[in-house]
Order: sequence, then structure tokens, then C-alpha cells
Amino acid sequence: MKSITINGSQRESVGKKATKALRNAGQVPCVLYGGDKALHFSAPELAFSKLVYTASAHTVVITLDNGEEYNAIMQDIQFHPVTDKITHIDFYQIFDNKAITMEIPVRTVGSSKGVMNGGNLRMPYRKLRVKAIPSKLPDFIEVDITPLKIGSKLYITELQNEDYSFLHPDNTVVCQVRRSRLAVMDADDDDEDEAEEGVEAPATDAAE
Repeated sequence: MKSITINGSQRESVGKKATKALRNAGQVPCVLYGGDKALHFSAPELAFSKLVYTASAHTVVITLDNGEEYNAIMQDIQFHPVTDKITHIDFYQIFDNKAITMEIPVRTVGSSKGVMNGGNLRMPYRKLRVKAIPSKLPDFIEVDITPLKIGSKLYITELQNEDYSFLHPDNTVVCQVRRSRLAVMDADDDDEDEAEEGVEAPATDAAE
């Protein structure tokens, strides 16, 4: 997984007055948890643009002006309700030999036959919760939708990987192709629909 470096300064004062002064100066107050004690620091708001405003997942290297460095992941972020400016960020310290949990973006590849026939691709999850040691965390979860026909579903068990584990039930549907009114059905595209049509035909004859 790619890492982003955040250059910051350790905070000596964490009171409301000092925090407000930081924000007025374009700084974001932050807290790093997971170590021996919570570490308070701040960094310019622009320093977080590549971390916050992206669809990709990243780990973070927090480099302080006293020379100390910490590996971490972003745990929580708060925005101003009116201006949408970042007002606070919580980080969690990570270690090379300790597994962590992160939400990893899902990225589709390929062209679904069902979608080309007019079906709708549904993705209940844009991100999946994954557990692994930091070096094994993927930048994204790649899902090949090529085999999906109308009515097909892709379950999370089909994405199993030796490097990480998913924290979702085995029956979790990652994506599926559902039929739309304008869908064109191939002869082999949806066996279930064909079976339903075969049952309906005798019923019509009987009514006549």
C-alpha cells in the first residue's frame, strides 16, 4: 500500500483557545493513538489533500519537527458543518508485525456481459473491511465483473486472498447484475428467467 508523508509539529497546548488559534492559522489539530500515550500534533490543512480527497487507501508517515516519525492510518476525520474545512483528525499508530483493520476501496475491471445486455450493475459496498499486517494491505480490491450475466452475483468468498482476510460474512454480495426493463436476454444469459417463463406458458393455456 502506498504511503503519504505528513509533516507536522507537536502541540504543547491542547486547550480550546490554542486549538482555535491553530485552525485560524490554517493548521489542523490531530491526535495519534495506539502508542504508549496519545500524541497531539498539527499540520497544514493542504498537507492532507492527497490523503482525504482520494478514492484510494493509504497509510501515513507522520514526521514531526523534532525528528520523530510514526507510521499510522487515519481513523477519524471531522469537517466544519458550513465551510467543509477539516477541523480535526485522529490517527492510529501501526506496527510492521501487528495486523490492522482498514476499509479498502473496491475497483471493478472488465466488461460484464449482463451490463452490455442492458442489466444494471449493483455494488452494495464501495469499500470492504480488510485485516492484515501493514505490508500486506492492498491499495484496492480488484473485482473482475466480466463473467457476470443478468442475475449473477459475486460473493466475497470469491475474492479470498492469502495476504489479507475480509471482515464480512461469507454470504456478502460484493456486486451483482440485475435485470432492467430494457435488458436484452441471451439464450444462456439467465436460466432462472427462462425457467419462470416455461412455468407461465402452461398456466396461460389452461386459462384458455
